[in-house]
Amino acid sequence: MIPAVGSPESRSDPGGSDSQPPPLDIEPPGCAVLVVGCGNLLRGDDGVGPVLVRHLWERGVPTGARLVDGGTAGMDVAFQMRGAERVVIIDASATGAAPGTMYRVPGEELEDLPPLQGLHTHSFRWDHAIAFARWALGEACPTDITVFLIEAAGVELGADLSEPVQAAMEQVIDLVERDYLAALRPQTGTDLTVEFTADGYVRLEAALAAGRFPSDAVAAVVRDDDLWLIPLRGPRSGGLLLKQRNPAGDRATLVRDVLADRIPAGVRVRHSGTMNTKRCGFPWVGASGPGL
Repeated sequence: MIPAVGSPESRSDPGGSDSQPPPLDIEPPGCAVLVVGCGNLLRGDDGVGPVLVRHLWERGVPTGARLVDGGTAGMDVAFQMRGAERVVIIDASATGAAPGTMYRVPGEELEDLPPLQGLHTHSFRWDHAIAFARWALGEACPTDITVFLIEAAGVELGADLSEPVQAAMEQVIDLVERDYLAALRPQTGTDLTVEFTADGYVRLEAALAAGRFPSDAVAAVVRDDDLWLIPLRGPRSGGLLLKQRNPAGDRATLVRDVLADRIPAGVRVRHSGTMNTKRCGFPWVGASGPGL
């Protein structure tokens, strides 16, 4: 006999014992570094925070980091901070300074400004979020919070980022990478090894690829018989894609055309003491042939 809907039998599992659905965990996971970009993407320089987060995403997100587009929802920003060890917030400012002026402000200098009295959701901003998080999250609120502010030139609807704000954004990206994300990226050993295959591929070990080319997109250029692999922000920037070639995460890309079919097949080792460490890339130098 089929039990009636709502009867005790209908609320039991097929085995005859009552079951309860598992509790849902809707809290954001803790992380070593949380980067939040705040602002309105539709209003010119006010969108610098979310645009910056997108650039960081294209570079690759290391394990232990979390990137969040905070938009204009300040209360969401407060709850996103739960359990993070370090927090970075980026937003536009309007202080009257020259456009593109960049400020780096410790979070404790902002946690009591402005006051929370009389707030409602439509007026809740990131600067309220720090004070609110201290109150709402208690011990789960991070103590290491840094705010980067970039002075806006204009916030017209539909406008792009202005040139001074774009330049300042690049500076902030470099600072966030250096001070917060670099330590989370895989570190390579003293000797950096690549392999050139006879069919024209260059293969990189997983740690080298993740540490130097986190977005998996590169430009390959021959300069003075050196092959330069230059990291790009992401596949949308064009260039070559470092494809995963095995479960370990090693990467490979086809450079035969760049080397004009003169392939220096074999394994090449580059010592870090002689490696160019600029962000734009590094050469692999050898005794003969293009690129080596």
